[in-house]
Amino acid sequence: MQGKRLRVGVIGVGHLGEYHVQKYKTIPTVQLVGIVDINSVRAEEISRRYEVRSFPRHQDIVGMVDAVSVAVPTEVHFQVARDVLSRGVHMLIEKPITYRLEEADALLNLAQKNGLVLQVGLVERFNPAVVKMESLLNRPVFLESHRMNLFTQRGLDVDVVLDLMIHDLDIFLHAVQAEVKEVHAVGMSVITDKTDIANVRIIFENGAVANLTASRVSNKILRKIRVFQADAYLSVNCVKRHLHVIRLDTKGRYPEEVPQLSATKMEFPDQDPLADEISSFVNAVSNGSQPLVTGQDGRRALGVALGIIEQIEGGCRHFQAIC
Repeated sequence: MQGKRLRVGVIGVGHLGEYHVQKYKTIPTVQLVGIVDINSVRAEEISRRYEVRSFPRHQDIVGMVDAVSVAVPTEVHFQVARDVLSRGVHMLIEKPITYRLEEADALLNLAQKNGLVLQVGLVERFNPAVVKMESLLNRPVFLESHRMNLFTQRGLDVDVVLDLMIHDLDIFLHAVQAEVKEVHAVGMSVITDKTDIANVRIIFENGAVANLTASRVSNKILRKIRVFQADAYLSVNCVKRHLHVIRLDTKGRYPEEVPQLSATKMEFPDQDPLADEISSFVNAVSNGSQPLVTGQDGRRALGVALGIIEQIEGGCRHFQAIC
């Protein structure tokens, strides 16, 4: 792809897909060929707003592009993604990669067979505060996340584990770099017929422990990550894009003096994680390199998420029920 503009399309231009359109339009090395949506009214609206051609079916655009973003409902991820990869088109697919591991494996095999970039849209990995936190990791022993959202009508095709918690699963799996040994999960339905609140404790083979909580029926938005390790305590506010680092300060002190803590705050207010995610995808396709968040990363996060869902569904899932 060196030396010419990358031809891209966006399949599915609902709330999130529109943001993909916006980001592609700002990249000089990209030609946005068109957008796809089965909702003709929405397709026409986006086509007019961004001055881009619209198509009613994804099959109509795959022969005209080098790469696409796929932001359709999860229930049709596999069908659309299989068609895209079968036609030799690179793909950035929103999370979760699919509903089922066997489908994810089929997509991974298809991408590998055709030499294609398959990136999964786990955008929180591109949050600059998370990126900086990852650069400071040193064998973390305890990790904790709280991801709370107000209730909306978006994302209700999946439960809260695949909707919200999967971001933190991906981050922690990448941070710990060890196999999962045990999973202990609880959750319940509150508004929808799926799990709306979930908590899980994960024990890794290397002894590290992670505790994750997610809710989409909170009265406020909260997205925080905390990491405890031998040399530091790291705290990330994903919404504000702040990172606090607390370390033991022993410099210039006599042995008999009480150790003190030093605190550093880093702020990244002007960076755009979705723009960085899409730029990473464009660079991987253009340079023939590995994307930051691979299809295998998406598959691994899905595998743990499905295990959590299975455990929750085997227990009590209904609000105010007596277990």
